[in-house]
Amino acid sequence: MIYYSKSHEYIRIENETEGFVGISAFAAKQLGNVVYVDLPEEGDEFEKGEDFGAIESVKAASDLYAPVDCEVVEVNEALADNPRLINEDPLENYIMKVTVKDASQLADLMDEAAYADFCAKEH
Repeated sequence: MIYYSKSHEYIRIENETEGFVGISAFAAKQLGNVVYVDLPEEGDEFEKGEDFGAIESVKAASDLYAPVDCEVVEVNEALADNPRLINEDPLENYIMKVTVKDASQLADLMDEAAYADFCAKEH
């Protein structure tokens, strides 16, 4: 299941406590060519809404926000060398793999249909 935040991050839940966090395809398209991703460190802990890094494109820079309380268990090191992977497939090229600390927070996020409606209203 994939959940989306209003700040355009997603969390793809693999099991009840593990997820992959990145930016949505909508956000990747809006940003254009991604040139840099400020990655968090393994072991970093973030509260829901706290910024965990930044992403820069030729058009803009944007902070990244944790969709839920989480701990980083892995970062996608491939993005350090090739940040444009996010433009190719943002769902496959996640930014960080996390342990979800409070699964009840997922209820505050949007599913794919609600997120599509949100994006349509935003632009």
